[in-house]
Amino acid sequence: MATDNQLKTLREGLKEYKRKYLRKGFSNRNEADTRIMTNSFLTEILGYQELEEIKTEYRIKSEYADYVIQLKRKKHFVIEVKSIDLDINEKHLRQSLSYAANEGIDWILLMNGREVQLYRVNFGKPISTTLIFKINLTDSDDLKKAPELLWNLTKKAVEKNELETFWKRTNALNPENLSKILYSEEIVKRLRNDLKEQTGIYFQIEDVAESLRQIIVKEVEFPKPRLRTKRKAIRKSNPEPVTESVLD
Repeated sequence: MATDNQLKTLREGLKEYKRKYLRKGFSNRNEADTRIMTNSFLTEILGYQELEEIKTEYRIKSEYADYVIQLKRKKHFVIEVKSIDLDINEKHLRQSLSYAANEGIDWILLMNGREVQLYRVNFGKPISTTLIFKINLTDSDDLKKAPELLWNLTKKAVEKNELETFWKRTNALNPENLSKILYSEEIVKRLRNDLKEQTGIYFQIEDVAESLRQIIVKEVEFPKPRLRTKRKAIRKSNPEPVTESVLD
């Protein structure tokens, strides 16, 4: 986890990046300009070394990825860069996923100078991606939460395996994953037993499961429970709920 000083440094770096590149309009910028911005972002904000760790026009079979980030012979990211005046779309993701799949790279970054999108590659059948977060660097609200999210992409975080920890935490707290746990037979049976103790009535497991489903579907409001156990304070750096894409 980043220290307060590390987050402060990131925050100041992002402000300088915005001041330098994003204050003026984008109409006169092209993809070559965006690559200059990307180089600055990767080196000055994320802390990677040019040439040694940032590989440009990296050949993958008969094609070339815009960037690959490599530390100690391990390739961590494939990066696709588009012109700042273009919005990132599904086509760009599919192209990057093809590169990542062929090289066994776990992470994809899509960038256009003003937006950063991070995807996790899921090496299953079929191969797919999970959107972890997207940040619009021109948006003041996004910029406030950006340091804690982008810290996970820095060289220091990757070297300490913090990116993998971030992924495990994000995936574990994914509503889809939590719903599987909530609807598990063990949890539903435990709820049924609690209800029996409270009421003296035996409930069918299907009825308990349906009531549990209604809580989620109808977004039933209830007082937030007071947890008895103490825990260490954790920064609220969770991204929006993850979404998944599949490579056809």
